[in-house]
Amino acid sequence: MKYSITVSEDGKYIIAKHWGEITGETVIQRTREAHALGEKLGIHRHLMDVTEARNVDTVTNNFEFAYKNIVRSQGINMTARVAVLVSPDDHSHDFAETVTRNAGQNVTFFRDRESAIRHLLE
Repeated sequence: MKYSITVSEDGKYIIAKHWGEITGETVIQRTREAHALGEKLGIHRHLMDVTEARNVDTVTNNFEFAYKNIVRSQGINMTARVAVLVSPDDHSHDFAETVTRNAGQNVTFFRDRESAIRHLLE
């Protein structure tokens, strides 16, 4: 799976862009990298852009990701503010959104970039 991790032009948030198929396991690996960069730069706001990536994980794995795997992962700042940007017509992330919110994580899903960035900068 192709991905990139960059800093926004204004230096206020980290952007993790994903292409192709993703699973909870790949998200954890890439999130660790993005959070490591954030820690190094003192940035604790993250935009995860999955507008060109489909969640191909099972329902069970999405549940395990939200309630167990992500919170047990070393190197992930659970207090960081995260906005996940999904394509308006891609519903492969819907269940992940539900269980992530229900698990109490500081992650909000958006279908338009401006709203996601506004949320990050609040």
